[in-house]
Amino acid sequence: MRFFLGFLAFGALIAASILVLPSFVSSEWMRAELSRKLSTATGSSIALNGPVRLSVFPHMAVVAETVVLSSEEAGVTAEIGEVAGSVTLSSLWSDRLHIKEIRLVQPILTLHEKTGKASPTEGGKLGRAKPGDPLAALVTFLERSAIDSVSVVSGTLRQQSTAGAMQVITDIDLSLAVPDIDDQLSLSASARIEERRYQMTLAISSVRPLLERQPADLSLSFEADPAPAPGLSAFEATGQVALNTNGSYQIRGGKLLVGDEALGLDALFIPGNRPRFLADIDADRLDLSAFLEATTSASSQPNAKSEKSGASTGLQLLTGFDADIGVNIRDLVLGDISASDVALAATLKDGLVTARIEHLGIDAGSVAANISVDIREVEPTFKGRISSSGLDVAKVANLTGQSVPLTGSVTIDTRFAFRGLSGDALRKTINMTGSLGLHSATFIAPGVADPSLSEVKIKKLALRIDDFAKPGRLSGSLAWRGKPAEVDLQLPLGSLLAGDLNSGGIPLKLDMRMPGAALSLDGKAAIPNGYAGKLIFSTADVRGFLGWLGQSGPDNIDLFAFNGDVSASPASVQFESATLSVNGVEGTGSGSVQFTTPLKISSALKFAQLDFARLAGARSSAPQSKAQGADPAPDAPLDFSSLRLIDASINVNADKLGYGNVFAGPVATTLTVADGVASLSLPESPFYGGHITASLRADGSGSEPSIALNASITGASAAPLLTDMAGFRHLEGALQAKLDITGAGSTTGTLKQSLQGSADVRFSDGAIRGIDIADAYNNLVGLMSSGFKQNESQATGFTELSASFAVDSGVARTEDIKLIGPLVRMNGTGEANLADGQMKFRLDPRVVASLDGQGAEISTDGIGVPVLIEGPFARPRIYPDLSGLLKNPTAALATLKKFGLPTDTLRIDDLLSDKATGGSLRDIVGGAIDKTLKGERNQPSIEEIIDGNVAQSGEAPPDVQADEDPATLEPAARQPVPGAEQPDQDAGTFGNLFNRLLQ
Repeated sequence: MRFFLGFLAFGALIAASILVLPSFVSSEWMRAELSRKLSTATGSSIALNGPVRLSVFPHMAVVAETVVLSSEEAGVTAEIGEVAGSVTLSSLWSDRLHIKEIRLVQPILTLHEKTGKASPTEGGKLGRAKPGDPLAALVTFLERSAIDSVSVVSGTLRQQSTAGAMQVITDIDLSLAVPDIDDQLSLSASARIEERRYQMTLAISSVRPLLERQPADLSLSFEADPAPAPGLSAFEATGQVALNTNGSYQIRGGKLLVGDEALGLDALFIPGNRPRFLADIDADRLDLSAFLEATTSASSQPNAKSEKSGASTGLQLLTGFDADIGVNIRDLVLGDISASDVALAATLKDGLVTARIEHLGIDAGSVAANISVDIREVEPTFKGRISSSGLDVAKVANLTGQSVPLTGSVTIDTRFAFRGLSGDALRKTINMTGSLGLHSATFIAPGVADPSLSEVKIKKLALRIDDFAKPGRLSGSLAWRGKPAEVDLQLPLGSLLAGDLNSGGIPLKLDMRMPGAALSLDGKAAIPNGYAGKLIFSTADVRGFLGWLGQSGPDNIDLFAFNGDVSASPASVQFESATLSVNGVEGTGSGSVQFTTPLKISSALKFAQLDFARLAGARSSAPQSKAQGADPAPDAPLDFSSLRLIDASINVNADKLGYGNVFAGPVATTLTVADGVASLSLPESPFYGGHITASLRADGSGSEPSIALNASITGASAAPLLTDMAGFRHLEGALQAKLDITGAGSTTGTLKQSLQGSADVRFSDGAIRGIDIADAYNNLVGLMSSGFKQNESQATGFTELSASFAVDSGVARTEDIKLIGPLVRMNGTGEANLADGQMKFRLDPRVVASLDGQGAEISTDGIGVPVLIEGPFARPRIYPDLSGLLKNPTAALATLKKFGLPTDTLRIDDLLSDKATGGSLRDIVGGAIDKTLKGERNQPSIEEIIDGNVAQSGEAPPDVQADEDPATLEPAARQPVPGAEQPDQDAGTFGNLFNRLLQ
């Protein structure tokens, strides 16, 4: 406005100068006299420092160069390169001056801000406008004047604050034409502020109605390049303007055209030292789609200069006036978004802007917001609050010209503050508190072709912000590929928004829980290049977890857990102070993994118990029950294919190292994996009270896994070793052994069935549990009388037991069992089926003839009573086989005589002869055998007869002869043979038989 006042003053000066020119004679005197008269006329100091030229044809004209104007009261100084003016000669003698032209070339106008503030009543109330109102002064002037052209060429306007800050408007071009008070007033102007060029045109149908306080038609257009806001490069306003009695100007029934959109406009302008502008804008329907397209187009173009201080300079120009603006739109449309009953209000007073979105209904949701801006500073400060509910997140993104791969409902309740208008300033200064929520949403990951992998269902997520100086917390539940997950993430939002992603990374804390798996991070992330900090992960189903991620995994790993400090990059990861667990095998230590193909692993780990069976996916069988044993472990898959994925060198320090239930330790060795083959060399290590050296090779490079074991054992305690290995608890002693075994198979069962190789074993100073062979043979009559009962408390001691085995198809066979003991010598043969867990051995003992061990060795071959060991490893039957006795009773009688039994006193001779009154032993036993061979199932088997289990089979013992007195038999039948074991039930056929013998 000051510039406009100055501009009018210059017009008056030029007109006055033309009137006084004829009275000048000398050019020097003319400049001085003209300066004096112009200064007196305007109340300002005006100096004509350059040449002054005068012409009278065709019009009276004057041109003055280097004109300087200053007014301390108004706070205005001006330097004008050239001032030119002309009037028609005829108008000099009329009462109406006709000005043909007033032209200012390269004027530089400086406005100095006055100290102190304007009174609140100055222009603030709807009272009378201040005298000197520019439009009122122009109307008064035009009553006595006609102006064909007033122009400013390449002007500059400077506004300097009391603090010394300078705002500059350059390249000002202006043209004003008021041919007559009843003709149209037209004004066009353009200027540049920083990098933006503005252009404005104004037309008023006639000046006279304004003078008579009547409305006049008004049209106004405005353009900006580049646009101050997307889609706002130009607008037009039309209506009727009237000059009120209080000096204010009012527009009624106006139309505001922005693009193709029309809005109603009612406005009031109150001039004064602090002008005030009031406006009401309304529309039935407003479509902002064009602005959205403009936003998208503009965002794709680089425009680094748009973030300079020009925007803040433009805002500071608003500090020169006050304003109140209200906007009401019934229906607002933006693409596929519709909003209803939109109400906005904005107030500008003393450099403070407050704006409110009183209501904005978008589809099923709504938005309310308020914001305040202090534009008095070079960098304005913004503060406000936004609250919403039920908004579609994709449609909200469209409001900002963005497209996001996310659908769902968003709720917002936040307060915010930031300083500056550039994006960089916003990122550095913004602070926020409040919450944002998202529910019933779907996120589609860009760039992922598989829909099952790209879609994430979000049940509910909430972002809580206490302060941008503190981490924001995102928590909630989501589902991916059919599995739910609970997420709790903490991130420094302020650092992320400011782009403060230094090499040290930003703090990151994440907890994620899902069925069968959990992940926890607490460290620093250098997005997107790495992470350093605590990592905790566990899953009960590795293959299922990797399948959930769309990856394949090994079949032999179920459980996996990791807890340690990691430093990860896209190429590798290092870990330390870590605890790893694979299938329940837990180790601690440090190492590194390089993400190559195959993975390269280097580590040093310590184990309390390193079980290769569990690592390979086999389930270690539970310790065998000492009461009744257990069946062999069920067949389980065996997979070494994961060895193909890695090349590894792992230093192993284990308190126990082994396979299944068999362990050695402590052990220090190195496990190497290359080309799908794992190799482990075991140095001499403690092993069940002795020592072991071994080498183990596990090969996963082929179509089925294979193993190779070479071991040497010295001084190991056999009983616990065999119990842990096979559940066999019937052999004691110190073990020396050499093993060379290989096998292959995709399950533990097929692997056992394929075992090949050899084993040489020797036991010393031990015993066979379950039978005392010397005692049994030295009490053979009692054994035959009462049957044999296996007794774990009994044992056959030996000084040496040895055998060599050939292993083929999972069966270990031997032909050279040799036992040497103080009372017993034995040879034997047999086999052990490693796959089925079954054994079958036959031992042929030789015992001494004296219970005191003083007699010579007596072979039992004559009576055919070997010792059999057969059945499952965990609970074999160990017993003397009496079936040979039945086949050759004559040889048995000879052998019994060798033991010193009185066969004649016991009537054994008579019993064994064909003429025996009670029937011979051949007849009694032979009949039982014949019936059994004929398949009569109601007869006892030989095994039942030997074991004394006839009563269990339901067969009654043979009847005694009729001429024998039962009363005399019963007491004898109750007398046990000295040293014989007492049966738990009826003695059976042989019990009755020997009762008869003992009569």
